[in-house]
Amino acid sequence: MSAALTCSAADLSSLLGPNATAAAEYICGQLGTVNNRFTDAAFAIDNTYLLFSSYLVFSMQLGFAMLCAGSVRAKNTMNIILTNVLDAAAGGLFYYLFGYAFAFGGSSEGFIGRHNFALKDFPTLTSDYSFFLYQWAFAIAAAGITSGSIAERTQFVAYLIYSSFLTGFVYPVVSHWFWSPNGWASPFRSPEHRLFGTGAIDFAGSGVVHMVGGIAGLMGALIEGPRRGQFEKSGRAIALRGHSASLVVLGTFLLWFGWYGFNPGSFAKILVPYEPGSSYGQWSRIGRTAVTTTLAGSTAALTTLFGKRLLSGHWNVTDVCNGLLGGFAAITGGCSVVELWAAIVCGFVAALVLIGCNKLAEMVQYDDPLEAAQLHGGCGAWGLIFVGLFAKEKYVNEVYGATPGRPYGLFMGGGGKLLGAQFVQILVIAGWVSATMGTLFFILKKLDLLRISEKDEMAGMDMTRHGGFAYMYYDNDDESHRATQLQRVDP
Repeated sequence: MSAALTCSAADLSSLLGPNATAAAEYICGQLGTVNNRFTDAAFAIDNTYLLFSSYLVFSMQLGFAMLCAGSVRAKNTMNIILTNVLDAAAGGLFYYLFGYAFAFGGSSEGFIGRHNFALKDFPTLTSDYSFFLYQWAFAIAAAGITSGSIAERTQFVAYLIYSSFLTGFVYPVVSHWFWSPNGWASPFRSPEHRLFGTGAIDFAGSGVVHMVGGIAGLMGALIEGPRRGQFEKSGRAIALRGHSASLVVLGTFLLWFGWYGFNPGSFAKILVPYEPGSSYGQWSRIGRTAVTTTLAGSTAALTTLFGKRLLSGHWNVTDVCNGLLGGFAAITGGCSVVELWAAIVCGFVAALVLIGCNKLAEMVQYDDPLEAAQLHGGCGAWGLIFVGLFAKEKYVNEVYGATPGRPYGLFMGGGGKLLGAQFVQILVIAGWVSATMGTLFFILKKLDLLRISEKDEMAGMDMTRHGGFAYMYYDNDDESHRATQLQRVDP
């Protein structure tokens, strides 16, 4: 908003003649009322914008559910859908009790928040309930990413435990470091306290959300091991294909739709003019962010389409969907601070990163049914590096506050300090999540709470753990159905 309206009865009284003082006080009172109305309207508009963005990000849970359901075999559909529902439900409770306080409760040491547990003494002067809702939607997105990595072989109780721990503690600590004004690596700190004079820039969460979810999934999948039948004794991978490309595409489009709340919504406010009296303001930056998001995802999709065609000889819709999402995960960190052409570069490289990570996963016999660790972890890390290379000075100063000599992208003439901060972010996220979630998954394994039995895995968790199949459908690798069909045609 522009500067508040001011009015002084003393200034007006000399201009108004008889009864000047009373008239001046009346006019000033009316102007004050109008000014308050404008201020209230600004708060209402910004809160409505943030609430709408929260609803968009929350809608991504449906996208995750459909993507996961289509990417697993039919015999595990009900299981994976239920885990997505519980990510949201368990995450809602634990983020309310602990997560928000750890993430955004004020701290003095920069490591972890310590106020506003269970939203005590809330709202504050800087945060309202719309902000809590928005941050909760981000927290459960990280948990949803992890569920894909360990699908089709994980005990139900393990999902509940890891989801609560991730949304209530692991993820909030990371978001405090980089998004809270008090975080030790936050770009919002005072200049003398910023990491390398800049802080790590991760606007909407290439690292905070995507790397956290991806690395948590990586640790779970490594400790559990691959699904039975995924690799032959020779080490050659066998495709355990998901049962529905239609659900994969539906989930991808829902995630694409939700990403317009994920990235543009991270501004939190829309009614912020950059040049008072002009048409240029935060609403312009929000529009640009939506466009950079679109360009990165679209470029990654097309690059994956042709790249996989050259490698496999097929036009594969599932690969294209994953490539699209990889481009989105990469641009998320720098969507607000880069030029449109740079977003195309981001998406192109993200597709190559995803293809390379998948090749590496196959070589080391790593099994991730949704490619979640490769997509969110690998492309998320590239997204942070991308910011350190391509962040533009003007946009960095608009979004994070103008500071003389503030570092920006290396390739844009801003030196290497921002890139250094980005590498620090990658290392500390990888270390923190590996240590915390790796320990949790290891304990669950030792307590025999992590992986289901071989019998249950072969039969499918829908039948053995959830009372029946989601719908009548037979997978290509369903040996019992194949035997039955052979008996029917045997003369």
